[in-house]
Amino acid sequence: MRARSWTLALLLVVLSVGSACSTPIGVVSAGRQAAYHELTASVLSTGKPSAVSLQVPRRVGLAERLAEQPEEALAELRGSGENLSRDRLYALAELSFAHGEQSGKREYYLAAAVYAYAFLMPTRPSMGPTPIDPRNRLAADLYNLGLSLGLRAPEGEDVILEAGERPLPFGRLELTVDAETFRWSVFRLSRFIAVSEFEVRGFRNRYRQAGLGAPLAAEVTPVGEGPAVEVARKRIPPRIKVPVTAFVRLESVEEGIASGTVKGRIELYPADTATSLDIGDLKVPLELEPTATLAYMLEGAPVWDLEIAGFLKAERPVLGDGLVMMHPYRPGRIPVVLIHGTASSPARWAEMLNELQNDPVLRGRVQFWLFMYNTSNPILLSAKRLRDSLRQILVDLDPDGKDPALRHMVLMGHSQGGLLTRLMVTDSGNRFWDNVSKVPLSELKVSPETRELLQTAMFFEPLPFVDTVVFIATPHRGSFRATGFVLNIIRRLVTLPITVLRGIGELATQNPQLVSRDAMRRVPTAVDNMSPGQPFIRTLSASPIAPGVHVYSIVAVLGEGPLTGQTDGVVRYDSAHLDGVGSEKVVRSSHSTQGEPVTIEEVRRILREVVKGQERPPPAAPR
Repeated sequence: MRARSWTLALLLVVLSVGSACSTPIGVVSAGRQAAYHELTASVLSTGKPSAVSLQVPRRVGLAERLAEQPEEALAELRGSGENLSRDRLYALAELSFAHGEQSGKREYYLAAAVYAYAFLMPTRPSMGPTPIDPRNRLAADLYNLGLSLGLRAPEGEDVILEAGERPLPFGRLELTVDAETFRWSVFRLSRFIAVSEFEVRGFRNRYRQAGLGAPLAAEVTPVGEGPAVEVARKRIPPRIKVPVTAFVRLESVEEGIASGTVKGRIELYPADTATSLDIGDLKVPLELEPTATLAYMLEGAPVWDLEIAGFLKAERPVLGDGLVMMHPYRPGRIPVVLIHGTASSPARWAEMLNELQNDPVLRGRVQFWLFMYNTSNPILLSAKRLRDSLRQILVDLDPDGKDPALRHMVLMGHSQGGLLTRLMVTDSGNRFWDNVSKVPLSELKVSPETRELLQTAMFFEPLPFVDTVVFIATPHRGSFRATGFVLNIIRRLVTLPITVLRGIGELATQNPQLVSRDAMRRVPTAVDNMSPGQPFIRTLSASPIAPGVHVYSIVAVLGEGPLTGQTDGVVRYDSAHLDGVGSEKVVRSSHSTQGEPVTIEEVRRILREVVKGQERPPPAAPR
């Protein structure tokens, strides 16, 4: 008896020691990051449903069946579909999405979107969401991704936004289309690509707005006839991609889940016209992905090929007259025209556009236009085309002069583009013509066509509708790189426009005693024009900027210390500097500074100042 007691006591001691090491229920220190990951992990971050969604099947004894027979388990979780609790709606949304990922069945993605919508927009007052419930954000993501994946074409990456029936695991989704929302000014939006799953490269920041709806990139097709359509065809590139958000507005969604027939209407919202929508009494933000759409548009775009080709071949075609719009004309928004430099293209403004188009102050107040040109052409010829296109766009968009914003245009030029910009606000008088001949043009023997070309390319007056200019790394007194060996190589490689060669040849042939020998010997390229000491650059630097124009300068230098003598690798500080400007910002950067953060922040400051008030007092003219 005593031995048995000792054995029992020993057994109790062993059990107590063992249980002290590990009880059936307890905790283990996992570390802050690991614990947070366990609490926040979901099907979208790990590919597995979150613990909060799995609570529901575990609570009702369906956990094992969910793993082995997911479709049957999901059907049982839904039951009759009547009076589903918020917990069950959320679980059904995430678990349906998880099964869609595993099976590839689109009806489960759509079911996830339907359940998530019911979770977020309940019709029963007692079902109202708690603002700080972390499931709200995930439910919105499940709705957004459920739409884009559930409506994706069987082959490819297109999202099909068409009326018709779509199958659901418990019935059908009947979709109609709000056709009016598919209009973007004079365009029809078409061919939609989901961009939320893209990895963006090349931009410092990826801008997105969290909200509801599937963010897409859309192509555009002009619709109808008339002046507005012709302007759009001429100004907006055919490869443009528009950031839009597709939203499916579900009607009586809880009743539809119960009956098996869910009805919805497809609505489309371009990002430049809407950032939110109304659902009942709520104003709900739209999910926006403008950066991803911009990157998608520039991926493999032909515009990159224009940089060197547009420099070497003077007749390389550009869209229309070179002035490109990113969006249809929006009355009341100040135009900001970006003009690229030598051997460059409008694509080099992409970093700046990504930042400024997503600026909350500037968005809705300015509209960005881009000027594209063949950068080896004589600068006076490129400036003539810029001037002609700026004048023409005002006639096209606002022939009656009803929009005052168009009369406060901002021109911003980088490098050679800055010289073109300067010619838009300069009264040249006879200065450029005097470099060719001391005899008035009207007295020379030339054809009417050549006379018109010379008249429009050699004589400039300030454009009255341009009241702000921004010079970025502009060689006002020439570039030290445009000399010697480099200049000789460029002269051998580049071609010049046939019309210009014929015109100058005609001028020299018919007026040999009245035209300077330099004009007769060779037509200068843009690089010749920028060579220090060349007549064009000396004449331009001596020509004053018109009074009343607001002038800002951004100068890049590579080194530290005193600015005199420093360069950005292409332009010396002394060449880029202007006296009397509204402000000069010196940035420590190479010549291609238009994509640098400090440069972009200075441009942001300037444009905010412009939109803050158009009644600024006119400044003194810079020297």
